[in-house]
Amino acid sequence: MTKEARALRELQERLRGCRECPLGDIGTQTVGGEGRGPLMLVGEAPGDHEDIQGRPFVGPAGRLLDSALERLGWPRETVYLTNAVKHFKFEMRGKRRIHKTPAQREIAACHHWLDEEIALLRPKAIVALGATAAASLLDRKVAVMRERGNWLVRGDGRPVLVTLHPSALLRLRGVEREEAIERWLEDLRRGTEPPPGI
Repeated sequence: MTKEARALRELQERLRGCRECPLGDIGTQTVGGEGRGPLMLVGEAPGDHEDIQGRPFVGPAGRLLDSALERLGWPRETVYLTNAVKHFKFEMRGKRRIHKTPAQREIAACHHWLDEEIALLRPKAIVALGATAAASLLDRKVAVMRERGNWLVRGDGRPVLVTLHPSALLRLRGVEREEAIERWLEDLRRGTEPPPGI
């Protein structure tokens, strides 16, 4: 096992015991990142499927992301997938657990975990999937529709590309969804090409 892999495993072990915000007491488990490679994709938070399986991006949005990665020729294990928030936030509707957007204090409580992942993996580029991920990565609010497809720079100098979270595309139908997915693929493709000097 490499030094990086050992450090990442130790981080995951520490993360499992996290109770730094109330979400640590309501979810089934903490969901850390997985994968390797020079590109990191950061989403918002685990959903119901992720909370049950303990892996990022394994629900409906994850299946759409897997399809995109396949079309781009990027095996899933060659990118690092994680979320800005590591526990599932939900409300009950009947017997179903429905996703809720994490509050600012919950995002802030998880911020150091994401920073530790970045420090360990040293990605050449990061793709922010949605507003929560972008805000956590850049320490400011980000208007995703205005900034999507643009390269921004974190405080540590790492380039961040902003685009939509795949769950946003799942809400669309028919031709509108197909066109939105094609544009999203163009955004993701740019993730391997940060401009020189960033």
